[in-house]
Amino acid sequence: MRIVAGTHRGRRLRAPAGSATRPTADRVREAVFSIIGPVDGLDVLDLFTGSGALGLEALSRGAASATLVDHSPRAVAVARANAEELGLDDRVRIVRRDWRSALAAERSAGRSFGLCLLDPPYSLTDRVVAGVGALLAPLMTSSGTVVIEHSAALSPPDPSGLEIASRTDRTYGDTAVSVIRLGASS
Repeated sequence: MRIVAGTHRGRRLRAPAGSATRPTADRVREAVFSIIGPVDGLDVLDLFTGSGALGLEALSRGAASATLVDHSPRAVAVARANAEELGLDDRVRIVRRDWRSALAAERSAGRSFGLCLLDPPYSLTDRVVAGVGALLAPLMTSSGTVVIEHSAALSPPDPSGLEIASRTDRTYGDTAVSVIRLGASS
């Protein structure tokens, strides 16, 4: 697994050992960022970060900061090591919490994000998507983007509570990605 593009292009990333974490394939990350477009200056929230690959990819492509959230001590340790090895630890906040309490804490701290990368375990996708919209909405900038990675066997997620301007759904083998742009629909 490597950083696909940007200032750290080609740099290797570690992945947590075991099957509990499913790293996003390089080609899927490349496709996601191609759909998103420029991320220059954005503050990024990477929920279910695992190795941190999505958030670190955003930083390599010009994002201002990344908050990497995971409840697993193993994933958090690997994400921290990856950020340090890339020299990005000064632009990364690592949060070891479950996604609900992390979103509540970010809201209490008054933080906002222009990009949220959401890659829950496929078995939890429906449950996470059902609750994430209302919790995430107050944290997102009005023209922000939410990316949800999920199993291609599932229907595209429809997170309630977000004002969706447009969406793009793509499938890459067993993986599907929904890129949701926020704001008033035109």
